Amino acid sequence: MAKKTPKNAKSNELDGKEFFAAIELIEKEKGIPKSYMLEKITQALISAYKRDHEGITDNVFVDANEAAGTVRMYVKKEIVEEVDNPYTEIALDEARKALPSAQTGDVVRIEIKPRNFGRIAAQTARQVIIQGMREAEHNMIYDMFSSKEHEMLLGTVTRVDPRNGAVSLRITSNGESTDAYLAPAEQVRGEVIREGDRLKVYVVEVRRSSRGPQVLISRTHPGLVKRLFELEVPEIYDGTVEIRSIAREAGSRSKLAVWSSDENVDPIGACVGPKGVRVNNVVAELKSEKIDIIKYSDDPAEYVAASLSPADVISVVPLEGTKSCRVVVPDDQLSLAIGKEGQNARLAAKLTGYKIDIKSESAAHEWEEEDAAAELQRATEQIAATTQAAAAMENAMLAALGMSSYEEAMQVLAADLAEEEAARAAGEEPEASDAEGNEES
Repeated sequence: MAKKTPKNAKSNELDGKEFFAAIELIEKEKGIPKSYMLEKITQALISAYKRDHEGITDNVFVDANEAAGTVRMYVKKEIVEEVDNPYTEIALDEARKALPSAQTGDVVRIEIKPRNFGRIAAQTARQVIIQGMREAEHNMIYDMFSSKEHEMLLGTVTRVDPRNGAVSLRITSNGESTDAYLAPAEQVRGEVIREGDRLKVYVVEVRRSSRGPQVLISRTHPGLVKRLFELEVPEIYDGTVEIRSIAREAGSRSKLAVWSSDENVDPIGACVGPKGVRVNNVVAELKSEKIDIIKYSDDPAEYVAASLSPADVISVVPLEGTKSCRVVVPDDQLSLAIGKEGQNARLAAKLTGYKIDIKSESAAHEWEEEDAAAELQRATEQIAATTQAAAAMENAMLAALGMSSYEEAMQVLAADLAEEEAARAAGEEPEASDAEGNEES
């Protein structure tokens, strides 16, 4: 088949060198690959031409040659004797004007001039190109920030909504920037944020949306405390010290359980740092939020006792088969163990995963009384259940004998005994005795 096109050096009105220079500039400034932009622009040109020529199908294509610096658009038509569809077919006589060797059945490529599409078609092409660039930017930003989920990033406050206090931040990662939304519920209570402030935030989630990626951030998430300690404590960053659990009430208090597989490393001392420098840096970033650091233990009793720090603990008794325990503390330590509005005990429960019941040493005997009362209640319930079962058995036996009540059964028994007594008095042997006599004879 003949597929040559008549040579015409000035037929392509689109400046190819300018075109490739433009998409190369987009790649440098926006980071969008040339191949992606070339694909989108090719689709845009074809879409625009089809919009202006309703009969065109899939016989249009674009030939972009970066080495030659040319961009040409062609429509493929089959050579026929008589044309039925001018959009896909061309008459033999007309084809031979450009290609004398053309034969019926051959397919020829006819060049199209992109600038002759018409105003509406050109606008369509422009919109598709802009949309392609926007999608590419959104995809790049999503890919970049989705890899930063559950990480800490630094952002600059660009706006504070005076109505509800919501904050917009500009966050940057590896040269890519995007806007993030800090909802009022994710802000530390009492923290004052102003435009221009630089804040460390925790990336909770990155979502796709029609307006671009949405980066959901938080200042209250326990993960922020973990990332701040990783930043300040080299032993945590390199894995020598592990943060096993965190419980946090943002703006007020946090508890950390730390552990180290290296017996020569004190996990608590590593987090506190020389003269408390490391932990104080974290506290400063969290606007003076109090932080308790305890040592993690696989022993539930030891772990729970440590979690109630700074209170002293006399004993911890885990309740078998449950995630509950009873803790006894000195009388003068009860309020400290419970904390203001129950905060210390609440955080300890979150940290350990145990339901913690705390009593003072002088009130610990109440548990014995409660246990005795509970045991009595269980015994009472068991007796009631046994009585109920016995009554059910009695009713079943009465029904088998054809009697309706215990009194009726006693009356029948009394009548039988009276009849037997009367028989003896008359000198007659009871039926059972006769039976015995017959057996002897």
